[in-house]
Amino acid sequence: MNRELNINQSELVGAWQERLPEVLNVGDQAQVMADEADEQAIRIHIATAGHQMYSFDFKCAYVDSREVDVQLVDVERDGQSTDERTEPIQELAHDYTRHIHECAQSLQSRTRP
Repeated sequence: MNRELNINQSELVGAWQERLPEVLNVGDQAQVMADEADEQAIRIHIATAGHQMYSFDFKCAYVDSREVDVQLVDVERDGQSTDERTEPIQELAHDYTRHIHECAQSLQSRTRP
């Protein structure tokens, strides 16, 4: 498999920052940053809409030019770390992971060689 991306990390961050809000739920806010330790990865911070005040941090690493590995790094509620094992948080994390994969798929024309 081709691990090389057809785009540098800063362009990748820009493409994700532009596209990710379009696939998230209305009102959710996302920040996309470069992963300083891995130039094949980005960091994604999602703040949920509404009164729940949850925020999720994900690492999204490119396995190759078409596939991403998404890992939940942290969940906070109102600025405090919270138990990520509860059913509502697991459901939200699963939903966001699906949106991240959807975004990666929509960007394949820019990441494939």
